[in-house]
Amino acid sequence: MTEKDTYKTISSNIEGILFKDKNSKFFGYAYKVLNEDDVKKHIAHLKKAHHAARHWCYAYKIGTETTIFRANDDGEPGNSAGMPIYNQILSFEVTNILIVVVRYFGGVKLGVSGLINAYKTTAQLTLEASHIIEKTINMDYILSFGYKNMNTVMRIIKEKNLKITNQKLELDCEITISVRKKEAETIFKTFDNLYEVDIKKV
Repeated sequence: MTEKDTYKTISSNIEGILFKDKNSKFFGYAYKVLNEDDVKKHIAHLKKAHHAARHWCYAYKIGTETTIFRANDDGEPGNSAGMPIYNQILSFEVTNILIVVVRYFGGVKLGVSGLINAYKTTAQLTLEASHIIEKTINMDYILSFGYKNMNTVMRIIKEKNLKITNQKLELDCEITISVRKKEAETIFKTFDNLYEVDIKKV
């Protein structure tokens, strides 16, 4: 079995997907996140934007090969909000994502099963409204070489259709390339075999 080197995520943020149940309003938000600081910023922003709301429940999953995740009920009964949201993230098989459901209480209690359904449904509708894309898991390498070897290095980069993410072209050159994981070993060997070209993982 070949190791998977792709993952799914959303292409852009989605805001304000509404679900109503017994006068309670649930607003769904999906954000692209790469770390927990991103998560904190979005939640802080939503708490300001919806300062009159009762709950800001959320779940997130970050990472491709090793992942971190968290589900937060924010004062709702245990596992009635955060986990139903997180289960939708799992169901849609997405990562690098934060889903927040903002609740305005409508005066009628929904009970635990009603809450589970409301948070699950809002998360599901939010993900259905999102544009989900598949991306490759990449590895970055730095190539170091003298300027006289530029043509050789650039020819391989072009032939192999490699993506340059950074470059410093002087007498001593440095180019950072991003390589799809399943091709990484081959590409590493190609450059490692070149005389006067040094390759190392970022």
